[in-house]
Amino acid sequence: MSTQTTQDFHSVVKSRHSVRQYDSSVKISKEEMTEILQEAILAPSSSNLQPWRFLVIEQEDLKKKLHPIAFNQGQVLQASAVIAVFGDMEWYEHAEEIYSDAVKAGFMTEEVKQAFIASAENVYRHMDEERKKSILYTDGGLVSMQLMLSARAKGYDTVPMGGYDKIKLHEEFNIPTHYESIMLIAIGKAEGPVHPTSRLPLEKVTYWNEMK
Repeated sequence: MSTQTTQDFHSVVKSRHSVRQYDSSVKISKEEMTEILQEAILAPSSSNLQPWRFLVIEQEDLKKKLHPIAFNQGQVLQASAVIAVFGDMEWYEHAEEIYSDAVKAGFMTEEVKQAFIASAENVYRHMDEERKKSILYTDGGLVSMQLMLSARAKGYDTVPMGGYDKIKLHEEFNIPTHYESIMLIAIGKAEGPVHPTSRLPLEKVTYWNEMK
């Protein structure tokens, strides 16, 4: 089933809600899922080193395997797929590939490329684990939000999930040890009407020029 739609940005933002009940008959094609992921990875990242990695879990037997790992949350079984978002703790090792592509595309010179590679080596490689994870979670959050907005623009619904056993996920799905688990995102079509949630008034969460 294809749910290709076109919506303006404001409609997408206002209609995105976390959905936990899905129509299990709806399947998202690999083509559409690829389009969603392609739009997601346009998100910004530290030094444009794109540390995100994805595991798309769509086979029924694998969703059943994931179900107890995600503390038996129903959306794991009902959704068209669950996307596991990871951050590669060795992401800076891809600097040569990324910046070489930028040179070929005319986005930077060879001199700038070499400077960027040297910076990545000097800064990221010797960074402590806590700071590395902080970068991965920041960039992982950015790409995850973009993924959810892309899905909504195509008429699909999502819910970000932090309640799962990360150790078991790594063990059961043979995740590389240098991948840090960021979140799970269930994606599909809501089973019924989606109810909005309340938000704090803007004036309670926003300050202008100084914090009072």
